[in-house]
Amino acid sequence: MDRSVAFFTLGCKVNQYDSQAMLERFRSAGYRAVPFDGDAGIYVINTCTVTGVGDKKSLQLARRVRREHPDSLLILCGCLAQRKAEALLETGAGLILGTQRRMEVVELAERVLATGKPLCAVEPLGESLRYEPMTIRSQEEHTRAVMKIQEGCGNRCTYCIIPSVRGPIRSRRPEDITAEALALAQAGFPELVLTGIHLTSYGRDLGDSISLLDGIRAAAVPGIRRIRLGSLEPTVATAAFAEALRDVPGLCPQFHLALQSGSDSVLRRMARRYNMRMYRDAVANIRSVWPDAALTTDILTGFPGETEAEFRETCDVIREVGFARIHVFPYSPREGTPAAVMPGQLTRTEKEARVRELIAVGEETARRWEQRWIGRTAEVLLEVCRDGFWHGYTPEYIPVRVPDAPGLSQGAIIPVCLRDPDADGMTGIPETGPNT
Repeated sequence: MDRSVAFFTLGCKVNQYDSQAMLERFRSAGYRAVPFDGDAGIYVINTCTVTGVGDKKSLQLARRVRREHPDSLLILCGCLAQRKAEALLETGAGLILGTQRRMEVVELAERVLATGKPLCAVEPLGESLRYEPMTIRSQEEHTRAVMKIQEGCGNRCTYCIIPSVRGPIRSRRPEDITAEALALAQAGFPELVLTGIHLTSYGRDLGDSISLLDGIRAAAVPGIRRIRLGSLEPTVATAAFAEALRDVPGLCPQFHLALQSGSDSVLRRMARRYNMRMYRDAVANIRSVWPDAALTTDILTGFPGETEAEFRETCDVIREVGFARIHVFPYSPREGTPAAVMPGQLTRTEKEARVRELIAVGEETARRWEQRWIGRTAEVLLEVCRDGFWHGYTPEYIPVRVPDAPGLSQGAIIPVCLRDPDADGMTGIPETGPNT
């Protein structure tokens, strides 16, 4: 048997973490990792179903693997696998694994290989679920490690399929977070990115005494120079929360604060748990502690019934907040969600036009954001060197190019004078030697 395995991961950082954990299980069992575009005995596609595009890409990849590698074992896992389960056996996949039992992936794969019989190992996501114990010790990136500390969501936004494929809120114990953070620090990662399906909910299942702050503090271990947070709801960004984060060593002042829409009426139809007054308060709370904090966000446009006036409210809020970066998505109806049957569904043409305009507004605020940094000094974590330049990021997640020079190395954090913003970020000149 060809003991090689290739992974392809679609979707979010949580999926990236899950793939890495499964890959390490294969490696521990004696398998070697190979590129997805090469020949492998086993192909694993970690699927996404947040949008119709995620479904389409997942299925296209599955069909390509079956066409090009008919004798290899294809494993489909992740959110689309959880949602479609046995229906995906029609793709020719040998093993369907949803959003549980990831740590059994090797044993389940070898059962399929031994029997020659396809297996659907997807299980219901009941309220009694506990956090699945998954660990990683390395990642393909060599300077920044994504670490999952939370799973599931209980918000039930009207457009979102994720609660049905990720299940209820489950949080990782703080002591387990600390243990993995120490291992990743020992492996040489200077930066951790804490992520979850709904990071703001961390700790709600662990008792009143444990909150997201405890999860963040648990990751602040010796050797970890930076801690970056995944997506947050504005409801968590209270004045007290922002003040407490000030004391977390290495906390990066970049906050991905979920928006989706700048219109209160759209937010109500979405069943989001905040309004624009609360959002503005969250922004003010963060900037009272970090005046130069980078704020990033997601925008979902073309929601059912979104009027021109509601759309303009979103454009105005993007400019008002001055986001450093936005990610824009057209609304995609998901079967089984309330929004899919709401009146006032916009056409694809209308949604695409609004996406283009929002992207342009976001690029405008991003340019203004980067121009604020011209001539200022920032600490840059060097990640990769190519074409004579080191590429890395500031704590605010500004991409920076630094000319290669003696003494510079991957993982070093150096003070850099920032200059010349362009479409790819900023250039910078090192002010002193590396601060490793």
